[in-house]
Amino acid sequence: MLNQMPVSRKVMVTSPHYLASAVGSSILQKGGNAYDAAVAVSAALGVVYPHMTGLGGDAFFLIHDGASGEITAYNGSGRSAAGIHADTFKAMGMNAIPQRGVLSAITVPGMVDAWWEVWSRYGRLPWEQLLEPAEQYAEKGCPVSRNLRLWLERDEDFIMGHSPLRAVFAPYGTLLQEGELLVQTELAASIRLIQAGGRDSFYTGELADRLTSAIREDGGMLAPQDFAAHKGEWVKPVSTEYRGYQVHQMPPNSQGFSILMMLNMLEHIDLSSVGRTSPEFYHLMAEVVKKAFRDRDRYLTDPDFREIPLNQLLSKTYGDELWNEIQSAPLVAQPFLSKTIGQDTAYAAVVDQEGNAVSFIQSLYFDFGAAYVPGETGVIMQNRGSFFSLDSTDANVLEPNKRSFHTLMPGLVTRNGKPYMLLGTQGGEGQPQTQLSVLTGVLDYGLTIQEAIGLPRWVYGRTWGEEGDTMRVENRYHDDVCETLARWGHNVEIRAPWDDIMGQSQGIVIREDGMISGAADPRGDGMAIGW
Repeated sequence: MLNQMPVSRKVMVTSPHYLASAVGSSILQKGGNAYDAAVAVSAALGVVYPHMTGLGGDAFFLIHDGASGEITAYNGSGRSAAGIHADTFKAMGMNAIPQRGVLSAITVPGMVDAWWEVWSRYGRLPWEQLLEPAEQYAEKGCPVSRNLRLWLERDEDFIMGHSPLRAVFAPYGTLLQEGELLVQTELAASIRLIQAGGRDSFYTGELADRLTSAIREDGGMLAPQDFAAHKGEWVKPVSTEYRGYQVHQMPPNSQGFSILMMLNMLEHIDLSSVGRTSPEFYHLMAEVVKKAFRDRDRYLTDPDFREIPLNQLLSKTYGDELWNEIQSAPLVAQPFLSKTIGQDTAYAAVVDQEGNAVSFIQSLYFDFGAAYVPGETGVIMQNRGSFFSLDSTDANVLEPNKRSFHTLMPGLVTRNGKPYMLLGTQGGEGQPQTQLSVLTGVLDYGLTIQEAIGLPRWVYGRTWGEEGDTMRVENRYHDDVCETLARWGHNVEIRAPWDDIMGQSQGIVIREDGMISGAADPRGDGMAIGW
């Protein structure tokens, strides 16, 4: 399972859709830098990959600035409406927030603000130019990709049941087929408003008025003042050292720290001595994941509302303790019940010849988010807020103006202060696990970034509607490996490589000689382009 891996000297762009990668390449060829290209790619993905991302979602950017050497990040996640809390839904007789519909769209989309902030601080080309490819693909159309077609089939019932979605994805009465033209004229008009008015058009201007008026008319809870109050945040990434490399992640409310905890545990073993497709490897990965997720689920939420003991969780001493717990346990699956998390995301990365590196990720949370489009805006709203708990004892309980526990986690690895690897993936609870697979593939097993992304993949977690946890593995394993794992107590479920539970990963590696390798996941529709 390998794509041909491009190697370049100057620049590299990779994304989960070939058209978005081409957009980033075009921006770089026109004199833009990595920040310009990242914003343009992000906007294009919101058009050509509308089941995964869009104007109605969130985005995180993890950045290495070539001029200053600074590593920083922008948290583009939205807060819940000011007028709601857990009792709001309990009063309606609900014991959980709805996963679809206008009542699931309770957090302000943060992506447009994130574009504006990244571009304002670092960009070079005119703002309107960066959004032009997205506007054109929306207005004139783009071909339906294989992955989009698969999700249209899976989600046919609610797409056909919501007229704004039906008008776009089934304009002739039946769902669009792979290769047919997807035209989104209302979305194009919304993008033009953002081109003309910048971020303010989305949060306080005409588009904000259209969005919030429709949401309120449809019985939703987001108000104009919620949009007007939105502001993302420049934050300091968290990091740990692993095998002589520095691995950087987004701080909470992102789950990024969980993979750093996993690496702190794995430092205690020569992983390269463990067969990469052996049952011992997958058992070890499952147990390491459980330890990190136990603390992630206990603490993770908006740090403005709850204290998260990051210094303790990321300390090498605590990593020692967790590793000793694993080593002292018998060779059987240890019990743990994880959270059930949405998995639909788009990750991309850009490196330019000035030493700038941007690792970024965006999402609507579920496929097609809330499955709700306000009015005639063409904007599919995210349902990120549906992950809030209604349990007052839970750290992630719904409260006013709060950011939810967030799955999005772009990754960046540096060596001697210079970017070495950019990586990320689709996949909810699979994001830290797939990053772990790719990181260890490169750093422990000596693989290229393309080979590491192509490795057989696992995702440990809880399946929707199921009572217990499952170790889902690709059907590229020898039967005896799965039989051994099952004998050790793991609930093993075989999944196809192209099943989205396995996610789509992208990555870039900058070698010591300055050559840049880019990779796109063969499980998706992506492409890496460099020169």
